[in-house]
Amino acid sequence: MPERPKAPKLAVVIPAGGVGTRFGGRLPKQFIKLGRAPILVETVGHFTRHPAVIAIVVAAPEIHVERTRRALVPVTRRAPVLVVQGGGMRQDSVWLALQAVPRHADMIIVHDAVRPLITRGLIDAVVGAGAESGAAICALPITETVKRVRQDVVETTLDRSELWAVQTPQAFRAALLREAHEKARRDGVVGTDDAMLVERLGHPVRVVRGLAENVKITTPEDLRRARRAWTR
Repeated sequence: MPERPKAPKLAVVIPAGGVGTRFGGRLPKQFIKLGRAPILVETVGHFTRHPAVIAIVVAAPEIHVERTRRALVPVTRRAPVLVVQGGGMRQDSVWLALQAVPRHADMIIVHDAVRPLITRGLIDAVVGAGAESGAAICALPITETVKRVRQDVVETTLDRSELWAVQTPQAFRAALLREAHEKARRDGVVGTDDAMLVERLGHPVRVVRGLAENVKITTPEDLRRARRAWTR
């Protein structure tokens, strides 16, 4: 019988460098509790439990690096978690975290620190698509009407059949993601996500259907929604 292909060695980058200005309050949102643990801990826990993950790098705000390390102690017993200082923007934080990713990792997953409601199934689907094509994201098709507006006046109504709302995790072959970030830095380009940087290389990015409950917690209403989903 032919040998089954080996599962790729996965490294995870979690940018957590923000201070949550849109959320309000003095406590960064990643430290707010969702259930019994802070949002960041719940998020990281999904990856420490994954058998193919060999390393997790969290990029934290400079003033919260030590606090982040202490918060993650309960989950670092299951998989190696390294906390590094993040940058001024999300892309900077990912770049700084990439410098700490082991070179023998085959693929790198990038996931938002404040998306704690992912599942093992979604992680595996994105990683599987990324392993086949080199780059993959998860997203949901937009169901509402979308219009382009300029100075409070509608310019046009967009064809929503081609529009998807992008989530994380996103998974990339390690060398491809590094190349994309290096080129972006050389060109002075700031992307809205890591897939955009890979797209600039002309590399196709596969799309896997995401999850409606995979909410990014950026506002108090997002937190209430996540807590409702968490307790179901």
